Amino acid sequence: MGLDMIRKTIRNAAPAVAALVMGATANAAYDVDILPPASPIAQQIYDLHWAIMWVCIVIFVVVFGAMFYSIFKHRKSAGAKAAHFHENTTVEVIWTVIPFLILVGMAYPATKTVLEMKDASNPDLTIKVTAYQWAWEYDYLQDGVKFNSLLATPRAQIEEWQKKGEAKNPDYLLEVDNPMVVPVGKKVRLLVTANDVIHGWYVPQLGINQYGIPGFVKDTWFKADKAGTYRGQCSQICGKEHGYMPIVVVAKAPEDYAKWVKEQQAKNPQAAAPQQVAAAAPVAAVAEDPSRKWTADELKAAGEKVYAANCVACHQATGKGMPPAFPALDGSKVATGAKGPQIALVLNGKQGTAMASFSRLTDAELAAVITYTRTAWGNKAGEVQPSEVKAARKG
Repeated sequence: MGLDMIRKTIRNAAPAVAALVMGATANAAYDVDILPPASPIAQQIYDLHWAIMWVCIVIFVVVFGAMFYSIFKHRKSAGAKAAHFHENTTVEVIWTVIPFLILVGMAYPATKTVLEMKDASNPDLTIKVTAYQWAWEYDYLQDGVKFNSLLATPRAQIEEWQKKGEAKNPDYLLEVDNPMVVPVGKKVRLLVTANDVIHGWYVPQLGINQYGIPGFVKDTWFKADKAGTYRGQCSQICGKEHGYMPIVVVAKAPEDYAKWVKEQQAKNPQAAAPQQVAAAAPVAAVAEDPSRKWTADELKAAGEKVYAANCVACHQATGKGMPPAFPALDGSKVATGAKGPQIALVLNGKQGTAMASFSRLTDAELAAVITYTRTAWGNKAGEVQPSEVKAARKG
């Protein structure tokens, strides 16, 4: 009787189990790949992912294949007798050298990619990204466009305390009211910071995951290869609304981006005057002749552009900074004092502070931006020539 009951139970439960399995199979996604890359860095990350994956697979097959072959071939039941030895220098050298070469072979392309990820120089567009609990603020420094980006998913889809919420949108929790818009094929530099706690600006298809830390400005960059919409989220647990901080980047053709900028400027005519960030390029073009003597007006004009591209996010267009993390330059002892200490500070940075080294800039660019800080606002300390920067760099 007990056996009959068990059989009956299994027979009755079989259809339900089959339906459950079929439903799970129908709804499951078996994707093993990462999201398709949409920027040069993301493409390198994608290639590294699969290259290292195949290296790991080959190592797995070779190591476990040799192990299982040895176990089977030299098993006791087949009459094998264990060899007795204490060490073998040749074998020890081989199993040390081969893993070392494999690691070097994997580390070289990975290091190359990391270095390229950090090279945010010579951008076509600079956007300051400020994270808040729980929204993003985008400030287009050269176009005079500034807006907040918040979650657009209706609360009726999210809150299900008493009953099931409304049907979810296709981009549930990954949609915003105001996306970041960028031109296709242009290098976009992001200056990322935060107003309250640590956040993370993460868009996997663009190859970016940059922390936003209060009191610090971190830079990163991307270049969208094709028009489209790319989605991401805050990657750092930043509070109870952490899951409601999506990021949406819309890449448009340059001409469509120009139209969008005009529309945004018309909506907010009171926005700050645009900073000519990309115009810093001509300074680099003349940097090949550091012995040339520039006039004070030339240095100041070029320095204003370099300042807008590299310094304005921290020290502000007014030179008043954001104390205590970013001190004012207007009237500061550094910007109005002797040339040597200021040149050294800009070249080497200052350990333990947010002041990073800007040695990646050319001698002409550094001379121009230092001159600008020494002669702008209320400062009247005089110009610095590229030859002086060149001498300090060598020293």
